[in-house]
Amino acid sequence: MDLQQARKRVSELTAQLNEHNHRYYVLAQPSISDYEYDMLMEELIGLEADFPELLDPNSPSQRVGGEVTRKFPVVKHKYPMMSLGNTYSKEEIEDFDQRIRKAIGDDFEYVCELKFDGVAIGITYRNRAMLRAVTRGDGTQGDEVTTNIKTIRSLPLTLPKEGLPDEFEVRGEVFLPHKSFLKINKEKAAHEEEPFANPRNAAAGSLKMQDSALVARRGLDCFIYGLFSEEPAFATHYESLQALRERGFKVSEFIKRCSTLEEVFLYIETMEQLRPELPFDIDGVVIKVNNYMQQEELGYTAKSPRWAIAYKFKAERVATRLLDVIYQVGRTGAVTPVAVLKPVAVAGTTVKRASLYNADRMAELDLHKLDEVFVEKGGDIIPKIVGVNGAVRPANAHKIEFASHCPECGAELVRVEGEAAHYCPNSEHCPPQILGKIEHFISRKAMDVETLGQGRIEILMSNKLVRNFADLYDLQYKQLLGLEKTLTDPVTQKTKKISFREKTVENILNALEQSKQVPFERVLFALGIRLLGETMARKLARHFGNIDALMNAGFEELNGIHEVGEKMAQSILDYFNDPEHQEIIERLKKAGLQFSTEKDAPTGNGKLEGSTLVVSGVFSKYSRDEIKAQIEKHGGKVTGSVSSKTTFLVAGENMGPEKRKKAEELGVMIISEEELESIINQ
Repeated sequence: MDLQQARKRVSELTAQLNEHNHRYYVLAQPSISDYEYDMLMEELIGLEADFPELLDPNSPSQRVGGEVTRKFPVVKHKYPMMSLGNTYSKEEIEDFDQRIRKAIGDDFEYVCELKFDGVAIGITYRNRAMLRAVTRGDGTQGDEVTTNIKTIRSLPLTLPKEGLPDEFEVRGEVFLPHKSFLKINKEKAAHEEEPFANPRNAAAGSLKMQDSALVARRGLDCFIYGLFSEEPAFATHYESLQALRERGFKVSEFIKRCSTLEEVFLYIETMEQLRPELPFDIDGVVIKVNNYMQQEELGYTAKSPRWAIAYKFKAERVATRLLDVIYQVGRTGAVTPVAVLKPVAVAGTTVKRASLYNADRMAELDLHKLDEVFVEKGGDIIPKIVGVNGAVRPANAHKIEFASHCPECGAELVRVEGEAAHYCPNSEHCPPQILGKIEHFISRKAMDVETLGQGRIEILMSNKLVRNFADLYDLQYKQLLGLEKTLTDPVTQKTKKISFREKTVENILNALEQSKQVPFERVLFALGIRLLGETMARKLARHFGNIDALMNAGFEELNGIHEVGEKMAQSILDYFNDPEHQEIIERLKKAGLQFSTEKDAPTGNGKLEGSTLVVSGVFSKYSRDEIKAQIEKHGGKVTGSVSSKTTFLVAGENMGPEKRKKAEELGVMIISEEELESIINQ
């Protein structure tokens, strides 16, 4: 067979296999046997091996996997993946409906669809071929998992029909059907491995596996529920879904247009009754305004669209016995009470423990030893106690009080005014806090030293080789080789032996060396400063440019940065004022970690360069945060209080009288939002 003949046959096989995939995985109407399908696939793989130039990235043969992904690149979403407002009551749906009618009138309809319990995904197609797939992440950016998504056979790799934009994105939910979930857990049990807690966790874990061949064997599936493009290709959401279905995407059959709230409530009741019979997990119903122009008119809040809401089904509730309350200490020192329960089955899994959150929640429940308690799974995942059956409590039952001292180091617990949690103040010497800080430091989003996971930090601590994360960069080959320990899982009581063999030690030291190239923003996040998350660490790194400038910043300067509140500013100050933290940072500097980056340059016209502004009050055209963002965009600096260094006080309605008084005393110019606009636009 020459190249031209091979090209023709590859094209024929590709078309046939794509059609059979669609019929089997989307329509559930197979037209050939598995054996016949396998023969066609083998022929295609053979031709692509003989003629490598004919191998297309979107060939059906690529669905079997085989590519290994060491890193999942972070990709910014072109269209933010916003979350939906949730409700558990029909009254709140009625309120939602009234808000819609008040905004756009009565001439509209809803589309009701299932809320799948899986992992959100955005998949971009360009020129009718799959380009990339990105997880939701934080809604602004996520991990690219294209190689693994291609193994889902219900997703088209190429599109046979036109009628869609040259480039568009579909949104969907990757899930694990019950049949696949049971098969995976059966295999795990056979290998004496810990089973997955639920299909959602299994789906999420599968998407981040490095070997796509293993992902292909998991049996993931995906329902598509949204279409996004520069210009709307259709007038309504319902039309979009029908068009996607016609072009080979798997769109749920349980979609309904509803003109009245009565129809919406009937749909909810029907789906809740149908829920146990479905071959996949759902946890509610999504209600959307159908017309795209009306969606745009309704707009968005900072986190979610105003034209959609999710009705969540109520979680299953069971009764069991409270045996005890234990306390866990996190890396920030926060002490969390955990209820030890008589094992009980809830939503398909056996529950032995449930979070009690904090002392206030314990007091609200008024827990006593051996109480009969009611347990639910929050979002069908996290077990929680939602009530106590006081009617069956013995008269002499012992009331359970919140701990007064740290269960790990014995330090007296403290509670910051205005916060719910109790903290162990012994932050640098309390073992679980040290362990938590180091585990956070080496985590993927921080320093990404994966080889030190799986209990190895505990072994290093028990051998007194590591007391803080700076000690990691002093580790030597001879110190690590031969270390071993048997660890016991506190929940399952299963044991596993961990050994530091030659290859393990080499991998650990190599990973630590590579982590020295991790950028400053991730190093800052890795330090584990209380209240400082990944996003704000990135912002502070780019604002200050280096660790020294950040360490020397005062409270007013920190508090003046957009989205840095008083509590976060104080937390940052407290961290850098601690001599032990200063010493750790100096050691990390000497080890070669990155503590500087390029500062963000103003993206505006620079009209406020060198100016310091204070923003106070309520504004008609912009929110306070939007005004602060504009000031920073055009080169200005925002602070929280008026001083002799303040250039302008931007005043809105109900401005604090003390700020105005101080500005007048110091001769600071007070301007309105319109005057600020005028200065920027001059």
